[in-house]
Amino acid sequence: MAQFGFENDIHSILKLDMPITNAPMARWQRKASSSNASALNGLSPGKSANVSLSTTKTPSKTPGKNKKQTPSKMGGDRFIPTRNSKQMDVASFLLTKENETVDTNEQNATSENQKAMSMSLNGYNIEEAKILHLGGKPLNAPEGYQNNLKVLYSQGATPASVKKTRHISSTPDRILDAPELRNDFYLNLLDWSSCNVLAVALHNCVYLLDASQGEITLLMKLEREEDYICSLSWTKEGSYLAIGTSDCQTQLWDVYNQKHLRSMASHTSRVVSLSWNDHVLSRYIFPQISDTKDKLLVVFVRLKYVSLYPSGSRSGHIHHHDVRVANHHIATLTGHSQEVCGLQWSPDGRYLASGGNDNMVYVWPRVQDGPANQAVHCWSEHQGAVKALAWCPWQPNILASGGGTSDRHIRIWNVNSGSCISSLDTQSQISSLVFAPNYKELVSAHGYAHNNVVIWKYPSLTRVAELNGHEDRVLSLILSPDFSTVATVAGDETIRMWKSFELDPIKKKAKERLAKSTSGVIHQSIR
Repeated sequence: MAQFGFENDIHSILKLDMPITNAPMARWQRKASSSNASALNGLSPGKSANVSLSTTKTPSKTPGKNKKQTPSKMGGDRFIPTRNSKQMDVASFLLTKENETVDTNEQNATSENQKAMSMSLNGYNIEEAKILHLGGKPLNAPEGYQNNLKVLYSQGATPASVKKTRHISSTPDRILDAPELRNDFYLNLLDWSSCNVLAVALHNCVYLLDASQGEITLLMKLEREEDYICSLSWTKEGSYLAIGTSDCQTQLWDVYNQKHLRSMASHTSRVVSLSWNDHVLSRYIFPQISDTKDKLLVVFVRLKYVSLYPSGSRSGHIHHHDVRVANHHIATLTGHSQEVCGLQWSPDGRYLASGGNDNMVYVWPRVQDGPANQAVHCWSEHQGAVKALAWCPWQPNILASGGGTSDRHIRIWNVNSGSCISSLDTQSQISSLVFAPNYKELVSAHGYAHNNVVIWKYPSLTRVAELNGHEDRVLSLILSPDFSTVATVAGDETIRMWKSFELDPIKKKAKERLAKSTSGVIHQSIR
């Protein structure tokens, strides 16, 4: 019988749908009993609050230890903290004063108190220490504060990020009529001295324009009417002027005394380019159509009253001549296979750059720097005649070259490495190049098809401005000694001066308004 009683107990335990009689009270039952007890305590004033606490004791897992008491909760699990009198006063004050206007003096006093507390706690005013400042100028760190990168972002542009622009007038400052100016791509009929005197060649005459005073003087005139001036070049000091002519001579003139110092005869070709290197004069001779003997001649002339006996070569060789010695032919430069279109000494006098109709650019060293008959570099990237050459005055190792109608590219060369730094297609024939140091820019003169002058930012070669006005191809351009003005000469028999590089645009505009109050442009004739 005992066996059957044990089995019945086992079956009764394994039945899950039967209630467990000895199980502890469920959690919802405890909450319900606790809520009823709390309600009864609230309704019965004679009862003590300890009654509710005694009914909500949680049994301890370890017998014999003190049991923790759970505070009474009205309405379930949500806990409502007890408010003390001070908090109630503050809440009541905020509710009553919410819509009232705060007095200005009280507001300032509160702001001062907050600032003082912030300074004492943080070392700086917290209102001025914003990571994101949406208006006005960016905030600076307080004096003595170590974290200068406190302001990370700002809507207001900082001085470093402001794009500085200047006013570039689209009209020339002065226009000079130049009658009988020869429209020849290879001639160099304009040069500006360091004494601010502009030399202009008109047919067989040379005129001097004092740019500061505006006075025009006739310096010289060739005897024969059929002869004409081919090239002009000032010395570095601006006291002497070299004049290349079509009758195969180079004349040296003392400008201030208007005295003809000497004439240097050459072969039967016109002298179309002159370039000074301190007291050394470089020139090359361009052959006329009827001439079949000479292609090119470059002569170095010391400013001494001695005779010069130059020599040339049909092969296009460049000869160095030192007239101080009996054997004047000291070196020969072989490279160009056709006539030379451009010749330019570097600012430091170390290199001579030459460009030719064979689309080549050569860089030659000085005689004292090594073998003069060996070119330092030879570049063949141009696809047209190279007449435009310019050395960078603030980077003596940089050379800019421009190609003719078949090429139309400006190329920047690094003489030290021999590489082409950058190249730009200008979509127009390039006749002349010059660097403008005031704004680190490059200026190019163009013939077909645009007939204009373009200012480029260096070294990015982004277009800054275009100077339009010439009605024919621009033959040459030259920069003033103060680097503020560029003068251009074109086949339309005009010379235009553009003040595009003045350092102070405000003074420039005031001067323009004063000088151009009526006509707008100063129009003058060179004769």
